[in-house]
Amino acid sequence: QVQLVESGGGLVQAGGSLRLSCAASGRTFSRYAMGWFRQAPGKEREFVGDITRRGTYYADSVKGRFSISRDNAKNTVYLQMNSLKPEDTGIYYCALSPSGGAYDYWGQGTQVTVSS
Repeated sequence: QVQLVESGGGLVQAGGSLRLSCAASGRTFSRYAMGWFRQAPGKEREFVGDITRRGTYYADSVKGRFSISRDNAKNTVYLQMNSLKPEDTGIYYCALSPSGGAYDYWGQGTQVTVSS
């Protein structure tokens, strides 16, 4: 069984930065793709970016501002968010893909609020 726990969310002013962490347990972490998603109030959950053996990939809305990294020794993946905008507000989730396809395991989410 995989457990994912996000942390690092909070309230920040526009233009500020936050770093989210996602700690994983229960599987050999380094083998799997890890993704970040977010859900704004009243909207569907959307893809933010992911990190796989091929590298990192980002949604156009965050490209150049967000970056994903991982520390396999700590079983942790990070989402560094810079130049935050009010439209980045939402609950941020990390997810794990055992197959490199669908994300089967999800964390509980962490709230990010960006004030204007």
